[in-house]
Amino acid sequence: MSNPARCTCPRCSIRGLMGPLVVITVGVLFLLSEIRGGHFHIANTFPVLLIVIGVVLLGSALAPMDGHIETPTSPPPLAPTPPAPPNPYSGQGQ
Repeated sequence: MSNPARCTCPRCSIRGLMGPLVVITVGVLFLLSEIRGGHFHIANTFPVLLIVIGVVLLGSALAPMDGHIETPTSPPPLAPTPPAPPNPYSGQGQ
């Protein structure tokens, strides 16, 4: 199978940062919770995660789509299947 070309437009590049930034943010929040505790407990700091997600989404929405490569919405059509061979036992035992 051929691997389709990956889009490198600014919008897709920024959107590709979503996963790594969320993982880093969660790690930093847990680290702060373990080191400082109290006010930096994860229950108090989870809105920072929502802010990071919002900033990435806003950045990708505002970025230009110059050179964007569309991905196909449906898979390529499959080759037609050959007809099934006739059943030599058709009508028997029914």
